[in-house]
Amino acid sequence: MAGNSFGEIFTITTFGESHGGAVGVVVDGCPPGLEISEAEIQAELDRRRPGQSEITTPRKEEDAIHIMSGVFEGFTTGTPIMMVAYNKDTRPGDYEQLKKVFRPSHADYTYLAKYGLRDWRGSGRASARETLGRVAAGAIAMKFLRESLGIEVLSYVEQVGSIQGSVDYEQITREQIDANIARCPDQTAAAKMIDLIRQVQGEGDSIGGIIRGVVRNVQPGLGEPVFDKLHADLGKAMLSINAVKGFEIGLGFGSVHLRGSQHNDPFIPDEGGGVTTRTNNAGGVLGGISTGSTITFRVAFKPVATIAKEQDTVTTEGQPTKLEASGRHDPCVLPRAVPIVDAMAALVIADHVLRDKAQNL
Repeated sequence: MAGNSFGEIFTITTFGESHGGAVGVVVDGCPPGLEISEAEIQAELDRRRPGQSEITTPRKEEDAIHIMSGVFEGFTTGTPIMMVAYNKDTRPGDYEQLKKVFRPSHADYTYLAKYGLRDWRGSGRASARETLGRVAAGAIAMKFLRESLGIEVLSYVEQVGSIQGSVDYEQITREQIDANIARCPDQTAAAKMIDLIRQVQGEGDSIGGIIRGVVRNVQPGLGEPVFDKLHADLGKAMLSINAVKGFEIGLGFGSVHLRGSQHNDPFIPDEGGGVTTRTNNAGGVLGGISTGSTITFRVAFKPVATIAKEQDTVTTEGQPTKLEASGRHDPCVLPRAVPIVDAMAALVIADHVLRDKAQNL
């Protein structure tokens, strides 16, 4: 599959480049009979699209999605769903200076090393524009999960640089997340984040941070032993997103400071006669299988590699040079990455729901 496809039953294959004719996705394995419209998918894409605020890239793309197959009279047919968004605001000339220069910490060098050539117009497949197809597919997965099982998928910006928000992930809502352009539900912290991003943007630099993912109402028992553990697939999904450098489930790296007696989640009976846990340090997954508690994880994003500040680098011929990159880039990817994290989490959960149904009749 050459690394362009994801999933076992609910699968996606993305296609297209940043400054090519279009980007899109083919979704296969979606159950028939799910009511879905372009407008519903567009709502998720509008959260990801460029040019949505002063702290995102100024590239103007409508990201208008077109369903080309797999949906008839407003319902999925069970056949492959192909979706396309045509690129409009392409300016390859903005990237002419990068044609023979490697950007530090970017995929320019590694793509050339792998393929022997590279698309220097806005990074080609290495561009975050590829994630449009993921978000479109994720919109379908989220609706399937919500309507079939009542599963809710959310994510939000928890930290930008050293500024960290503080909210109860069990209580936050989509409305609180989208109430500001930072997509942080802690409104006080969000204002500070926005100021910091503006400052960094004015300096021609970039900054990273952390997004927290939350998946509620997941039934116990999802996930496959050993290699396809639920949190392993979530980790792969998140680490496949551009600029992601770290993933943790539950307390993650914070658990190394605790003893077992402090980290263990005591089992208690729930109101429905089943089992739950008093705490959720495990993040809703034990042994790679969902416990029924809220799944929560964190995703670390590095600062964007393409910046306007002068940096040392080399040409494609290996000669030392200086680079002050032009073009249109996000000073902080996190606000636009929230719907991408949502999408990838939904795709993983939807795939494991269908895998569970295939195994347990």
